Amino acid sequence: MAPTSRDRRALIELAPPAEKAFLVAVDTGDDSGWTAEDSLVELANLATTAGAEVVGAEWQNRRHVDPNWYVGKGKAEDLVAAKNETRFDLLVADDELSPSQQKALESLLNVKVIDRSRLILDIFAQHARTHEGRLQVELAQLEYQLPRLTRLWTHLSRTQGGIGSRGPGESQLETDRRIIRERIKKMKARVEEVRQNRETTARGRDRRLMATVGIVGYTNAGKSTLLNSLVGSEVALAEDKLFATLDPTSRQVKLGDGQAAIVTDTVGFIHKLPHQLVDAFRATLEEVNRADVLIEVVDASDAHFKEHRATVQAVLDELGAGDKPRVVVFNKADLLEPAARDGSAAAPSIAGAVFVSALTGFGLDTLRVEVSALLASLWVAVDVHVPYTAGELLARIRERGTVDLEYGNRDVQVTGRVAPVLAAELERVAATWESALRDGGDAPEG
Repeated sequence: MAPTSRDRRALIELAPPAEKAFLVAVDTGDDSGWTAEDSLVELANLATTAGAEVVGAEWQNRRHVDPNWYVGKGKAEDLVAAKNETRFDLLVADDELSPSQQKALESLLNVKVIDRSRLILDIFAQHARTHEGRLQVELAQLEYQLPRLTRLWTHLSRTQGGIGSRGPGESQLETDRRIIRERIKKMKARVEEVRQNRETTARGRDRRLMATVGIVGYTNAGKSTLLNSLVGSEVALAEDKLFATLDPTSRQVKLGDGQAAIVTDTVGFIHKLPHQLVDAFRATLEEVNRADVLIEVVDASDAHFKEHRATVQAVLDELGAGDKPRVVVFNKADLLEPAARDGSAAAPSIAGAVFVSALTGFGLDTLRVEVSALLASLWVAVDVHVPYTAGELLARIRERGTVDLEYGNRDVQVTGRVAPVLAAELERVAATWESALRDGGDAPEG
């Protein structure tokens, strides 16, 4: 039986109202390029993405954060007045809070208090769609909760919830710590299975000797839209939201001149990314390390694109991929240049950077050329003789390489440039062939 209008109204009334969030930050001057006000703008976008209604914000200039209150005691008391004025029921701090800071603010304000790390973890939990993504988010949440368990248990006991029913106490806390540690151990084992599965998939790609390209960049820079545009169909979720995509998507993309590459869209990075997420998503982010080259997508319309690039570089350095060859793509050029909207001019390529609009397709041909050229620059020169029995290898070389084949009476001379992996295989087959010729034997199998 279909619901009536009254039923629908009742369901709407039962839906919980959005939490009213108030934001707070401390500017110590240590965050190069970022002021507290700038960081709060991004924090507001994060809170909105998580489903909260932002009703106000405060920040304070201090040499150091207060070890007890995060902000100074006077500013903390100002938050009481702000609560009376705005009726907020959620306080979000722009930095990671210690358990004691969280407890002090909750006791003073009598509202839920979370920090930027917890907020990002909540968003990841909302957006994880695949089994792999949910595994990695849960692991990050557990590792975030473990050092805060004392505070967490006190909070849960006050609200008549939590694990078990014995009430707060040392024995119960130890039980909870053991449960979470065991859960973390199991989750790490399952994430390791994910890593091994990705290794197997990567080895399959290596056997096909397809070039691999990883798309990286700040969250909401347009990475997924770019992949969709390069593929020519909607294969990756693309939304105007922070962290719309958590799970990597890989597709084959044509680069021109008969060449192709496997291009993978990865999770976006963000300022003050919680280290638990970097650790938990390392299995996924290893796609970045395995890539031959990177496409770094930058939102050209964002005033903080330089700071965003610094954040991306810091995460890549942490992953060990900071020096990997890359093409820098300044996306959203349609917000800056009329030519990117109507195609009245070709997209420029300046010092390895390409201006594109993933939305309109402006600059994609230039990007394909740049990626192809970068991949080709990594190739090595070869001049070898291989037997005719190496036909399968020769077919793969023609697919991924720029070579000339000269067919002789007994073998094929291969000259040109190919990928390093192919070059090594060619050298091995050629050495075996030369040895067979010296010994007067038959041609070896290719």
